[in-house]
Amino acid sequence: MATSRFLAVSELGELVEGYEPGVTAEEQDAFRRMFERDKAYLREIGIPLETGRGSVFSDEVGYRIHRGDYALPDLALAPDEAAALALAGSLWSVAALAGPAASALRKLAASGVSAPGGGEGGGTVTVGEARRDADAGGAAAVGLGMLDGFEPRVDAAEPAFEACLAAVQTGRVIRFPYRKVGDAEVVERHVEPWGVLSWRGRWYLVGHDLRRGAERVFRLSRVAGAVRLVGPAGAVVVPADVDLSAMVSAQAPAERVRTATLAVRQGTCHALRRGAQAVSTGCIPPARPRPVFPADMDLLERTFTDTERFARWIVGSGPDVLVLDPPELRTAVIDRLRAAAGPAAEGEGR
Repeated sequence: MATSRFLAVSELGELVEGYEPGVTAEEQDAFRRMFERDKAYLREIGIPLETGRGSVFSDEVGYRIHRGDYALPDLALAPDEAAALALAGSLWSVAALAGPAASALRKLAASGVSAPGGGEGGGTVTVGEARRDADAGGAAAVGLGMLDGFEPRVDAAEPAFEACLAAVQTGRVIRFPYRKVGDAEVVERHVEPWGVLSWRGRWYLVGHDLRRGAERVFRLSRVAGAVRLVGPAGAVVVPADVDLSAMVSAQAPAERVRTATLAVRQGTCHALRRGAQAVSTGCIPPARPRPVFPADMDLLERTFTDTERFARWIVGSGPDVLVLDPPELRTAVIDRLRAAAGPAAEGEGR
């Protein structure tokens, strides 16, 4: 892009850092392979690499990138548009998507687009606004997960997430073992995936179940094994009139709200405290004796619906939170801590 004329391969070998044409035939062959690889990659990612002769007196093929064909026009985003992009880019906690999102935001910043807030991953958003959006229960391809501290994050910890997303993006059919609510049996599913959506903090796969011949919604946390991509890319065509959000909202089961009793260390876990209520010094419940917990902790109650999701959040607080009730939540937290501790936790009591 720094010159308007075509540059020969030999010139590029001298000008581009990292290219060394070499002296021996073997070194020159290696350089040529490297150049052909890089040339193919540039074209693959959409950079218009042109070929031509550097002069009428030379038969050697040269290369250039015409600035007018490659440069993007100036971006003019309204403040709400820039804020939406910054929020979407900063939401992702899954590594496969956090990197590209941060890279996209850096490119926007380099082009002069400013977003509210700042930092490595882009702008920030008011916690109250993020919480209102999440509590409203709206579905979106990028939805708000549970708030982690003061920053919203999309929690995509389900092992099936990335494979299902890849299948949607490439239009490939998938197979996976699935366990329905209340069923002990795992059933193999054969699905044409249409979309992956977040609904009320949980991820769902929407698609056409080939064995049942009907539209279905699958909760990713109930996928009981590996997701296998089968068949060629582009085989799945999403119907033009399908409303993925409406399908998820209609078929997602109602959540059972339960109450957890937690001991939280004083002066910590402010995000957890915001949605909790202090417990009186009486019995909990009245028929049971008051649980024993350290004196530097407060006794709190907080409602939850998803045991595994709530357990993941509690584990992130380390020793500052003790789960006293219900037993299934306490077990889920202990199991996660044991898994994190590894062999050192083997044989230790709960």
